[in-house]
Amino acid sequence: MEHTLTSRAQVLPRVTHLGAAKGTTPAPAPGLSALGLLTVLLGAALPMVDFFIVNVALPTIDRDLDAGSAVLEMVVSGYGVAYAVLLVLGGRLGDMFGRRTLFLWGLALFALTSLACGVAPDAWTLVGARVAQGAAAALLLPQALATIQSATSGSGRGKALSYYGATAGVASVVGQVLGGVLVSADIAGSGWRAIFLVNVPVAAVAFFLALRSVPETRSQHPARIDRAGTGLLAVALITLLLPLTEGRAAGWPVWAWVLLALSPFAAAGFVAVEVRGERAGGNPLLPPSLVRIHSVRSGLMLIVPFCLGFGGFMFVLAVAMQDGLAFSALQAGAALTPLCAAFFAASLLGPRAVARWGRLTVTGGSLIQAVGLLVLAGTFFQGWPHLGVWSLAPGMAVAGFGQGLVLPVVFRIVLSEVPAAQAGVGSGAMATTQQSALALGVATLGTLFLSLSGSSIGIRDALVWTLLVQLVAVAATVALSLRLPRRVV
Repeated sequence: MEHTLTSRAQVLPRVTHLGAAKGTTPAPAPGLSALGLLTVLLGAALPMVDFFIVNVALPTIDRDLDAGSAVLEMVVSGYGVAYAVLLVLGGRLGDMFGRRTLFLWGLALFALTSLACGVAPDAWTLVGARVAQGAAAALLLPQALATIQSATSGSGRGKALSYYGATAGVASVVGQVLGGVLVSADIAGSGWRAIFLVNVPVAAVAFFLALRSVPETRSQHPARIDRAGTGLLAVALITLLLPLTEGRAAGWPVWAWVLLALSPFAAAGFVAVEVRGERAGGNPLLPPSLVRIHSVRSGLMLIVPFCLGFGGFMFVLAVAMQDGLAFSALQAGAALTPLCAAFFAASLLGPRAVARWGRLTVTGGSLIQAVGLLVLAGTFFQGWPHLGVWSLAPGMAVAGFGQGLVLPVVFRIVLSEVPAAQAGVGSGAMATTQQSALALGVATLGTLFLSLSGSSIGIRDALVWTLLVQLVAVAATVALSLRLPRRVV
């Protein structure tokens, strides 16, 4: 504990000077009411829902637009890559121009791009609209977290961050459940288009609520845009995520290998530019001193394997249940309902568990998730192909309960010691890590599953092996949980 406080004392002055000049004290932020918190959580849920909502709709989109597997993967990855690449920049823009202002712009643009997705006449138009939707999501999401961080304090902030973490997990599962309901309902013959059109009225409600309930906050001395850092981060993420998400469907062409080879050099260049910029007294996109705060560093490290496994898990299950078990979109969504309910219940218990057991809450949640994955793997192996929705419920519920004890707590840990002046940067960094890992999970575990299922072993064994491989990611979260701060603020 003393080491953590000492480390924090050493790095906080370097972080704080980026948001406030020497000798000045930032003005206190307006408080966040219950309605304001509900509004920012509603806004934050939209981008999370839409990352997953397309999973159960992909077969229907393919039939309707004659898309093909490569283009379908771009419908998923185009959103994810644009979202991940621009998140930190979105957080920095909120620090500069006001988080409420950017939140409102993000909602408006998300509604417009969702409408464009819903009326897309062909597959490539849908891909373009999804990329634009991902950019709008990157503008919207960091403002929600940064507003919570800057407009709350003490135990109120801890509870608000726990609610955000619960929203993140539940929204991800609700996305696939809602997608199944909307595709099956075929409202006014809209079919899969309803999964995007539903965003328009929801974003409109959030927009008008935000006008009345969300306070304006911004950094008192906002930094300029770090053009070099922004460009290098974009190159690093694109060269990693694009070939991993599109390489298999495209037959692993030369360009995919070239981009993968460039990725580590772009990442190294980004780190070098950020370190040099901070040493020179500049304003890097992601201040290295921020990452040196123990709670930030240890939490971000844990988010990577957790979200990698979670993103792959959700994608693989959606495909396997529809292609292997012949579930309808509605059945595929309904099968995840026990996971959603258990995740929500665990997230409500999280604050009490943290107060009693600290970081061991995350360790225990990871172990419970592992048990749930083993139960699911055994269920699929023994019962295939005669499985119904309720046959999967025990494994889903156990896995969801474990996940619900991990994600909200880790989000709370990451932001617990971030200075309010750097709320946008800290929120953007965490959301970028989360989103990149989710996309990486879809790319890696998804590619593993699709490659194995296309071979002689079949869908059942491919699914079982993929779930067992996910246990490696869970083992990493268990190990990394022991590096978290012992006490959670």
